[in-house]
Amino acid sequence: MKFPDISELSKDDILSALGLSATRTAAERWVGAAGIFGVGLLIGAGVALLWAPKSGQGLRQDLGERLRRARDGAAESPEAAEEPHPRQEARS
Repeated sequence: MKFPDISELSKDDILSALGLSATRTAAERWVGAAGIFGVGLLIGAGVALLWAPKSGQGLRQDLGERLRRARDGAAESPEAAEEPHPRQEARS
């Protein structure tokens, strides 16, 4: 074996000759896990869009109506907020 042949050996070649292997660093493991999580997130979002019970426009309209009702309910007078709910009256 000549010296130029030895200089062409990689780290993996040397470790395998000794019966060892390189271990992954924590950063390499984290990046792999984050990649798998990201792929799962994209697949889940795609499935959710395909199985959605309403179209996007219908969902936006429904959410807008709910937000308007909540805003209008919060803007009511303080006296209306102090009145007990009909179920609370029945319990008393």
